[in-house]
Amino acid sequence: PTVATHAGTGAPGYVELEAGVERDRLDGAHTFLTPTVLKIGLAPRVQLELIGSFAHLSGTIPDYSGAGDASAAVKWRILEHAPVLGNFAVQPSVKFPTGSAAHGTGTGTTDVGLLLISSHAIGPLALDLNYGYVRRSGDGSQAPRDATVWTVSAGVPVAGALGWVGELFGFPKTAGPAGENGTVAFLTGPTAQLARWLVLDAGVILPIAGPQPHTLYAGLT
Repeated sequence: PTVATHAGTGAPGYVELEAGVERDRLDGAHTFLTPTVLKIGLAPRVQLELIGSFAHLSGTIPDYSGAGDASAAVKWRILEHAPVLGNFAVQPSVKFPTGSAAHGTGTGTTDVGLLLISSHAIGPLALDLNYGYVRRSGDGSQAPRDATVWTVSAGVPVAGALGWVGELFGFPKTAGPAGENGTVAFLTGPTAQLARWLVLDAGVILPIAGPQPHTLYAGLT
């Protein structure tokens, strides 16, 4: 359920499932989410991602449960061990309006996005840098026509199967009828590799600036 991603891709024919739970709290409203990502290795350095979630909103009148917006993306790792960029991947995506804009589980728009991903290994530290841009359909009344995101994420082994991650991310200010002030937040928590094929993680997201909710999350890969 974290924001950042890395430049790595699954091997052809391999499948990876990431599933989690997330609890957000902002201004008396609570949101429970189940972010889920299915990754399928298509070719060397190329993978397909299918993304969806279920959401339950409470603290508003009336409470509502339903599917969120679904999306698909293709990650292509175009450079490895390059100067400055390290392992570098591009990830175009499209999001479909499968959630409810009226009840807050979707934006009611079709979105086209592009994410740039730069990953580096600095001794035992894994560093991932992301920058993304999204262009949405509609007139900007449901969601801003243009939006961006940036992330700086790091992970490090602690002892044995235990690791730790820290992530600083932001959504810059958007314009238009649905525009919002920018947000900056910090995410941190442990990871535990229980088996070669199973990793657990959990943590918190703490707002630094803007209307960013307080969040608890847990997940498995």
